Order: sequence, then structure tokens, then C-alpha cells
Amino acid sequence: MITVKDVEHVAKLARLELTEEEKEKYAGQLGDVLKYVEQMNEVDTSNVEPMAHAIDFVNVMREDTVKYEQTKEELMKNAPDEEDGFFKVPKIN
Repeated sequence: MITVKDVEHVAKLARLELTEEEKEKYAGQLGDVLKYVEQMNEVDTSNVEPMAHAIDFVNVMREDTVKYEQTKEELMKNAPDEEDGFFKVPKIN
């Protein structure tokens, strides 16, 4: 059972300011939520495999394979300026 004191504690952690009416209201609502969650514990899940996602998900991506590998010389042809085999760029201050 959720008490007003529990609601005050959670509100303090969340940095919320609640009126006395809100505290009473939320205590009842949170208690109802916890009762509902307790009902889920009654469900037999012994034959259910643990899962990471609600639907069966299969990776549909293709294999990552190299189709054409450019040489360093081919890549350096695109450089506006190069020095010692590296791209030369303007200095940024």
C-alpha cells in the first residue's frame, strides 16, 4: 500500500511540489497501479522464453563486404594539397 509519506518521498526525489489533495490522489492512483502489476505476477510464464524485444526481430541487412578497395594513390588524387602522403588542410585557429 502506497502512503502519502511514500508520495512525498517520490515527489521530493522528483523535485515536485504537491498539494495535500494531490498527495492523497496520487497515493490512491499509485496503489491501484501496484495492485494491477501484482496481478501480472499471477500469470504462468514458466513456458515463455526470455526475450529482448516484443516481436521476433531478424537482422535483414546484407553482409558487409568490400566490393572495391581504392589505393592510397587514387584517394590522394582528390586532395587539393598533400604533404608526406597526407591531406594538407589550412590551419584552424
